[in-house]
Parts: sequence; C-alpha cells; structure tokens
Amino acid sequence: MANVVIVGTQWGDEGKGKIVDLLTESADTVVRFQGGHNAGHTLVIEGKKYVLHLIPSGILRSGKVCAIGNGVVLDPAALIQEIQELAAQGVAVSQNAFKISSLTNLIMPYHRELDMAREKRKGKGKIGTTGRGIGPAYEDKVARRGIRMGDLFNLQVFESKLRENLAYHNFMLENFYESATFNFEQVRDDYLRMADVLAPYVDDVSWLLAQDIAAGRSILLEGAQGTMLDVEHGTYPFVTSSTTVASSASSGVGIGPTAIDYVLGIVKAYTTRVGSGPFPTELFDDVGDHLGKVGGEVGATTGRSRRCGWFDAVVVSHAARVNGLTGLALTKLDVLDGLKTLKICVAYERNGRRIEIMPSDPSVLEACEPIYEEMPGWSASTVGCSDMNSLPQEARDYIARLEALVGVKVAILSTGPDRKETLILDNPFK
Repeated sequence: MANVVIVGTQWGDEGKGKIVDLLTESADTVVRFQGGHNAGHTLVIEGKKYVLHLIPSGILRSGKVCAIGNGVVLDPAALIQEIQELAAQGVAVSQNAFKISSLTNLIMPYHRELDMAREKRKGKGKIGTTGRGIGPAYEDKVARRGIRMGDLFNLQVFESKLRENLAYHNFMLENFYESATFNFEQVRDDYLRMADVLAPYVDDVSWLLAQDIAAGRSILLEGAQGTMLDVEHGTYPFVTSSTTVASSASSGVGIGPTAIDYVLGIVKAYTTRVGSGPFPTELFDDVGDHLGKVGGEVGATTGRSRRCGWFDAVVVSHAARVNGLTGLALTKLDVLDGLKTLKICVAYERNGRRIEIMPSDPSVLEACEPIYEEMPGWSASTVGCSDMNSLPQEARDYIARLEALVGVKVAILSTGPDRKETLILDNPFK
C-alpha cells in the first residue's frame, strides 16, 4: 500500500478535486493538510455536480475516512453549511467517515473582518484574497494566540483566549481600520453552539493516521491552492498564507515525511490564476476567451473569473523541483480541442536576458516576457478518450513536450469533467 500527496503545480484551480476523488478508490483515508474554505473543488459524478470547500473529496465514496488536519484553518460555520449541503444531496457525513483534528486553528469573525478591511485599505495594491479570514487566522496561529478546535470544549480556556483576542483585534478594527467590532458574548455563544454540532467529529487525526500506517492502509493527503501560491515558494506577496507544497503535508496532518511514498502534481494543460500578481503568459485575446469559456474558468468558491494563459513550463518546472514530484496528472486537455496553434512558455526574457528559472522577485517576474515554442493543435475531440492511442497525434506530441520540459511523466490524463473521463497511466497507489 502507498501514501500519496496531491499538490497543485500552478496557481491553484488545476482540478485537484476530480483527481482526489478518482484516487480515493485506492485510498482508505483522505486528509486535507492546509488552507481553508478559500479553496473549492467542483466534481461531476454521473452527471451530478458537487462543490466542496473543506471536506475532502473522498466523502463522495462509501467506506472512506476523510479528515481535516491540524494544518488547516477552519471556519466552523462554513463546515456546518457544507455538511448540510451534502446531506441535501444525499451524502451523509457521519462521525465514522469524517474527522477534525482537535489541533486545527479556527477562523473567527474578526479574522474575516480584518481580511476585508485590509484589502479595502490597500486599494489597487490589494492581494486579491477571498476575504474569508484565512490570512489573519494563520497570523494568530503563528503569533500563538490562535483558538483551536479543542479549545471549544474547555470553557475556561476558550473564554480566556477569546477575551484576549477580542481586546487586541477590536482595538485594531476600530482605531486603525475604522471597521466593525465584535461582542464577546455573541461570539462565544455562536461558537459554543457550533461546537455542539461538530463535537462528534473531533479527534486526534495524527494518532488515527499512525494506526492506518501501522495497519498498512493507504492515505491520500490533499492540498489546497497551488505551488505558486505557497507563502515560501510562490509569487510572494501575491500568495496564500500557508505552505501549499508537498513538504507541508507531513506537519499539516502529523505524520513523518518517511511515510510519504509518492507526490502527484496536478497540472492544467494551460495556465490560470485568480487574484492579483504577475502572470507572464496571461492572454487578453480570443484564445484567452476560449480557454475561460470552454474551460469553465470561474472559481468554485468565489465565483470570480480566472485569468487564462498558455502553459508555462518555467512555473511547472519550479513546482516539480520544490515538491519533488513523482508524477503529473494533466487536466483539461480537452479545452485545447479546436485550437490551430498551441504555445508553450519555455523561458522568460528580461532586458535581453533569457531566464529559465523562476525569479524570486515578483517585480522581476512582472517585467518578464514569455519565450514561446509553437506546436500544431488538433481539431478532433479528446473528450472521454479511452486510451493514449485514441488521442490525436498532435495531442500526444503536446503531452510529450510538456513531459520533456518539466522532467516528470504524466501518470494521469483527464479528458473531461466526469470521473469516467480519465486515463490512469500509472496509478500512484500501485
């Protein structure tokens, strides 16, 4: 049996949800290791659409255990809403099938208010956050004043932390941001009510995973966002507030790095980005419109349209290196159907100099121009192709060129939104 980490290799929205859902057939436990409900997965199973934000995609398969690790920041209200929405679609989230680490830090209402107030204050220089309080929650975690899931079940500890946090954050909200403040009793009572709902799910996720490993059960570790949004290795400061790369999976769930057997990088056949920040291959023409429209490039969480561009091999090569990728899952190949010519960014140019590795300075990346290779497109449909030989030769050539540029083989190929429209060339669990 194997333990597999799944990460995004671009700016997120690569289609991780579908691949996680697909691979849960081979996994016993699926765990989310970072991020919050600023991420979203859209899944289509037998024509039925599901949108998930916090609960791992494995919840849609019976007999699987899904968990939220300690590396996640959790909005209890958002989680309860997601559980209720799944129940309305006939998916029961039982305490046996779903677990929450007691060490998971909570998103509080003042985190959301701070998030929005900061973006408003920055004006044109805003990061482009979702406004859901993710960054401020991670700040409190690192500042050692965060409120964790387990704190809700110790009234003295919870009240003490909440009073201290409200004194600090209300002062900043009122005097610096000129924003709304929060009442202690109201916040306390709201969170205690939600604690009663979520109590059956709270457990020691690290210990549960240790039991899985000892018993030889397979674990799928699911990340949110993508490598270029990593707070360490992404296009800082236009990033998320957590470490999105594979190395954070261990600390984000509480297992050792030696327990990880395979790192699968999800990569879109082109590139998209949501929010502000440099994007060298961004398109503002008919091709960009085609990618956005045919690819359905609208955020599942925010409803924001994604910026679209050609495949950037500099970005994905960077992701392959910092994640230690074992294989790639290539998604949305079918979106390129019908394009006469395809372009791949193989390097950047700035002031007459060729750049082949990701610049660490976002102002340098902003000034870079993409250097493209062109390849012929294909007119035949690739949707639902049952094997590689049934793909147009031009599509196979395109895939082979991406593999050569990135230095990692494609293990999984997605040719449509449905679970069935996928080719598994090399199963990470085998």
